[in-house]
Amino acid sequence: MRTLLSWSSGKDSAWTLHRLQNTDEHEVVALITTFSEDVNRVAMHATRHRLVRRQAELAGLPLVEVKIPRPCSNAEYEQRFGSALRQAAQRFNTEQIAFGDLFLADIRSYRERQMATLGFNPIFPLWAEDTSKLAIDMLNGGLRAQLTCIDPRVMPRELAGRAFDRELLNDLPDDVDPCGENGEFHSFCWSSPSFHEDIPITIGQTVERDGFIFTDLLEGPT
Repeated sequence: MRTLLSWSSGKDSAWTLHRLQNTDEHEVVALITTFSEDVNRVAMHATRHRLVRRQAELAGLPLVEVKIPRPCSNAEYEQRFGSALRQAAQRFNTEQIAFGDLFLADIRSYRERQMATLGFNPIFPLWAEDTSKLAIDMLNGGLRAQLTCIDPRVMPRELAGRAFDRELLNDLPDDVDPCGENGEFHSFCWSSPSFHEDIPITIGQTVERDGFIFTDLLEGPT
């Protein structure tokens, strides 16, 4: 089944791509990403547009870009995402989209309702997996990522900008999900089995904004 993949630039999206590419049931034909149009970055992850383009290039897949204002109402988001999805459906001859959601039932229900309205079939390849095991599976499988956003209300501030690795998993508070599925942290995947090569990154400035701590990443060696 020809499939679009909702792409956040983070580890869960990257692992979803890897998972789909290792089945005979699905063919990922494009990535679709939402960018805040004023700063040209992925919302919440704050990943720069150039880095997302690089991910798509190394995965050998087209990138469908959805630009939204900031702040963005839910109605405006649905209108813009829906319009982009309809165009992508015609361009890539598909009515299926994959999401990297793990266990939040309300998010899944929202996506299912939205996709039903658009005539799309949503799939969730990582759904309900044990996130402790999933995090280790990612690392054992060669995935590498860097934290780009953390919620300081639930995570120590010194974890901002850290690598997603076993050390980080050991340092996470007990009530933080190992994959950050409750919004505790977001990441950028710079190495994946689906990429032709790694993306060298430089750790940039860390700032606090809107109650979250963001670490900027730039392409290039440190």
